[in-house]
Amino acid sequence: MINKESRSAIRVKKHMRVRNRLAGTTERPRLAVFRSNNHMYAQIIDDSVGKTLVAASTTEKAIKDELEKTNDVDAAAYVGKVIAERALEKGIKTVIYDRGGFVYHGKVQALADAAREAGLEF
Repeated sequence: MINKESRSAIRVKKHMRVRNRLAGTTERPRLAVFRSNNHMYAQIIDDSVGKTLVAASTTEKAIKDELEKTNDVDAAAYVGKVIAERALEKGIKTVIYDRGGFVYHGKVQALADAAREAGLEF
């Protein structure tokens, strides 16, 4: 019998490989994305001091009220727009995109595209 590794374990391994190669700095922090079955989360992190500078997710009341569903591509795009606006308010213009081991497709891509359209550079 063939035992397959779970999709979540594969994603974690991919994420660790990616994280070995990139880290957020003060000049260019890291935009980390996580998606669950029900929500999208995005954080801008300065890894040199280990602090989250800006965060947005579909669990926040202000964002959830604007959305019909919290787990679709439109919700991901809205989170991307919000995180970009909050980052620009704090003076963050360029970031490194960390897709968290997820495939760059669907919700993860929609969040990135919306953040780029709203003014973030990566």
